[in-house]
Amino acid sequence: MACTVAMYDGTIKKEEVILKLKVIKPEFNENTNRKNNEVAEHTQSKKESKIKPREEIEKHRYNARLVLLNSNATPIRAYHGIGYCCSFCTEQFASPANLKKHTLNEHDDNSKSEFMKGSVISKYFAKFDITGLRCKICGRSIDTLEDLFEHLKTTHYKKIHTDINNHILPFKFENEDVIKCFMCSNEFINFKGLLEHMSTHYKNYTCDKCNAGFVNRALLYHHSRIHITGNFKCNACDLVLETLPKLNYHKRKIHKNTYPYKCGYCIEGFSDHRRRIEHLAVVHGIKRTLAKCQACDKSFTTVRGLKLHLKRYHLLEKDHKCSQCTKRFFSAEELSHHMVKHTGVKQFRCAICFKSYGRKKTLKEHMRIHNNDRKFKCQHCGQAFVQKCSLKGHLRSKHGKM
Repeated sequence: MACTVAMYDGTIKKEEVILKLKVIKPEFNENTNRKNNEVAEHTQSKKESKIKPREEIEKHRYNARLVLLNSNATPIRAYHGIGYCCSFCTEQFASPANLKKHTLNEHDDNSKSEFMKGSVISKYFAKFDITGLRCKICGRSIDTLEDLFEHLKTTHYKKIHTDINNHILPFKFENEDVIKCFMCSNEFINFKGLLEHMSTHYKNYTCDKCNAGFVNRALLYHHSRIHITGNFKCNACDLVLETLPKLNYHKRKIHKNTYPYKCGYCIEGFSDHRRRIEHLAVVHGIKRTLAKCQACDKSFTTVRGLKLHLKRYHLLEKDHKCSQCTKRFFSAEELSHHMVKHTGVKQFRCAICFKSYGRKKTLKEHMRIHNNDRKFKCQHCGQAFVQKCSLKGHLRSKHGKM
């Protein structure tokens, strides 16, 4: 059952929004199969006693520093602008490999010792590039962070804090043409999509409403707002929306005229991610990553486009049923267009000849007659027509084509 508020007045207290948090028992990773009795006993004895936030964040920072100082793993501060951002300076790189090379060559152990200083536990998580992971002490190649922790503990006798949940998200970039989760092989169109996906492997906190998992408490809190339903009124146009995220999105898109998606190479800003991707490809020649359909040869510039394609054409989803006949449709819009056949309502009227139509699309096609828009051209003789049906009739009568 969703939480409900009556009317949004501009402020919502955190305690009114946040849902009950369900903390998963401490573990390094859901894919770890190794069972170490000593570690298990240590974890069991510690997890029953609550760790103070200041103590917990220091344990997390200690484990992260241990990885940075004793291996070639490198942190990723963020992904925006040109691409991958250095955790120790303002440099940005389009390639994760170039960021890794920069971090290893330009930043010493003193810099790495200050990693994530000043972080708070509710927002803490680290992103580590572990491509080609190896131990600095002995040079041994290592596959995962879990293996590295075990190696440092058993071979080099390093202390590891195992009484805390793991907040380090590992990434491998073995093929830069494909952004892939090395833990489950799912592919993504950009690093942001992969980063969001990683919470499925590190469910430190889960939502009681939908069971979605998150690596830290702040991400769960941000997610929890989608379950708060009520009447959220826009103070600019009086539109009422059912959730706060929908209201904020409406304000950002309709009223603020903001351009939050910035190009990392110039000063241009864009209202959405898709327009920025197009700009990068056309103006700066940045290769566009495509999401490929595994069932056919189509590719898409967004994951959303791929998902809609799969549902419509391969899964053949038709969840919208006509109440007047047996037909079903993929979208509510398609059903609405179909209902004109049953209702006979013709609400779209031509201002020139006053003909009325049941669909806006049909009126637009009709307006091309008045505008003499002859876009259907015969490839045999060059004669052009306003309507496609006229071109087909011409092909049959003049060129014998069916």
